Amino acid sequence: MSDKVIPLLDQRRIHAVPALPTELVPPTGLLADALGRPLRDLRISVTDRCNFRCSYCMPKQVFDKQYEFLPHSDLLSFEEITRLARVFVAHGVQKLRLTGGEPLLRRHLEALIEMLSEIRTPEGLPLDLTLTTNGSLLARKAASLKTAGLQRVTVSLDGLDDAVFQRMNDVGFPVADVLAGIEAATKAGLGPIKVNMVVKRGVNDQEILPMARYFRGTGIVLRFIEYMDVGATNGWRMDEVLPSSEVLARLRGEFELQPLSASVSGETAERWRYVDGQGEIGLISSVTQAFCGDCNRARLSTEGKLYTCLFAHRGHDLRALVRGGASEAELSGAVGLLWGARADRYSQLRASGATLLGDGERRVEMHYIGG
Repeated sequence: MSDKVIPLLDQRRIHAVPALPTELVPPTGLLADALGRPLRDLRISVTDRCNFRCSYCMPKQVFDKQYEFLPHSDLLSFEEITRLARVFVAHGVQKLRLTGGEPLLRRHLEALIEMLSEIRTPEGLPLDLTLTTNGSLLARKAASLKTAGLQRVTVSLDGLDDAVFQRMNDVGFPVADVLAGIEAATKAGLGPIKVNMVVKRGVNDQEILPMARYFRGTGIVLRFIEYMDVGATNGWRMDEVLPSSEVLARLRGEFELQPLSASVSGETAERWRYVDGQGEIGLISSVTQAFCGDCNRARLSTEGKLYTCLFAHRGHDLRALVRGGASEAELSGAVGLLWGARADRYSQLRASGATLLGDGERRVEMHYIGG
């Protein structure tokens, strides 16, 4: 009988209530961290639940029927999410990405999207409002998401071969239904659409070229992501990482590609275009080519903790401030202090072989704060 893996520490139960500054200074939209990186992107996890059990994120042996997900009362309400989003926008955030778990499992998500779509930057500009999904519910939701104000979607798809993909999602979900969701999103105008493929050596790397052939010329940007050491339950091993350089070599064996410059500051993907004009692909290489230097992303967990790095060990409990009666100025001051003290650069330290401070603690699970 195989042993069941049980997490030793649940980060959801660790509460670190942020300090408030002694002097409340109005936000200027120019907030920078200790390394000079601005705050531009907020990723908001709306649920810790998912209907897939991908081994690199929510392995079934841990997240089984006995696993205790957060009760609804612990989740930030739509009003609380919107209130916090306004605070982050005042500090310079220009892009909101809704994540999970699987965000389309959150009931009435369209109502939240409507609320967030009304937020404007200090300059009066609308936000870039996006969502990442596994695509399982996208076919039925795409039109209503667009109507609510969502602009774009990113869809996770780890292969076109049904047997490979079903082994990856570990719930027997078929590729055809994800592709139907992508088609529905295209028709609804939720573009430009991106498709993310997590590549594991010896598991789905044979799907690299078929995926490239399928999406080439469609206007959909396919991005290959190195298998990352997020969380503590996915059994990550370096020998299962297929470096982006090898992915690129395989692609260039069939297609002529040219590098593109980054479209925005802090972009995670290295961009390449097909020379014949049939679109582009992206390479996200956080294991072998760390991009911490210009990382401008903050993450808000399902129940309101701020994480300043995907590989963080602990979050900062903004929900405690919200539900404790903190004013807008106090919330703004707390966020300013937290981001101003940020010095995270986990991937760079890992790549350099340096000892990672606090690495003896379990890192937060990806499904809990989004990708």
